[in-house]
Amino acid sequence: MSDDKPPSRNWFEKFAQLFQDTPQDREQLVEVLKTAEENTLINPELLSMMVGVMHISELRARDIMIPRPEMTVVDENMDFATMLPLIVESGHSRFPVIGDNRDDIEGIILAKDLLHFISERERESGSKFTLKDYLRPAAIIPESKRLDVLLKEFRANRNHMAIVVDEYGGVAGLVTIEDVLEQIVGEIEDEFDFDEEDDNIHQISERVFNVKSRTSIDEFNQSFSTTLSNDEYDTIGGILMQAFGHMPARGESINIDNLKFEIVSADTRRIKLLRVTLLEVVSE
Repeated sequence: MSDDKPPSRNWFEKFAQLFQDTPQDREQLVEVLKTAEENTLINPELLSMMVGVMHISELRARDIMIPRPEMTVVDENMDFATMLPLIVESGHSRFPVIGDNRDDIEGIILAKDLLHFISERERESGSKFTLKDYLRPAAIIPESKRLDVLLKEFRANRNHMAIVVDEYGGVAGLVTIEDVLEQIVGEIEDEFDFDEEDDNIHQISERVFNVKSRTSIDEFNQSFSTTLSNDEYDTIGGILMQAFGHMPARGESINIDNLKFEIVSADTRRIKLLRVTLLEVVSE
């Protein structure tokens, strides 16, 4: 009698075994993938990305766009000296260029294109900067654009940013290829994050709250008995962008009335999460 043992199945054979009963819908497919992860056939990061790829077909541009009030834009009438600090402080690489207002999109300017002017100015004193010479066409998409279709268009057209418009043709926000890819690879979470399904305002202690930057000013005023104006901005994030005067980094803080606003989470394009502390009112 032979002592030879049958060769062990490789990972592909094990993985194929899971699909003996063909999944009938997306939910069943996800369950199969989770089983594969539990059996160490795929790692958790790969599972997350595979689910993310399927998830983007269910999302629309409106679901992930940077809202209009939080867009960092360049005015077509800005001179170079005024525009350069804005670009440097924001940390962005692409900027919508507007005309009379934020609905009037003239095009997109890339920060790297301005290096050509700086180099030219160093060679030729007195070089005059004309913003229109550096404009690139802006991709315009509807709020309802599916993210999987948008990603395909980004790759085909080599665009990295699109302006999102509402049903009336007004600018609703913008979305970048990085925003879409984050839906697949995910973001780095920290101890301050709370689920998207949670309320916009989450109480931490008696006087401390976590607040999503996209919380409407009306909701914020109602919760904190404040009277912040919504004439120019719709969200608390927009109010803070105006108050700071630049894109704040994590840890920066500012006081407005009797509230302390601290940036808990932000990237180079937008504020995400705030910590709001009710300050003690000092009586005179």
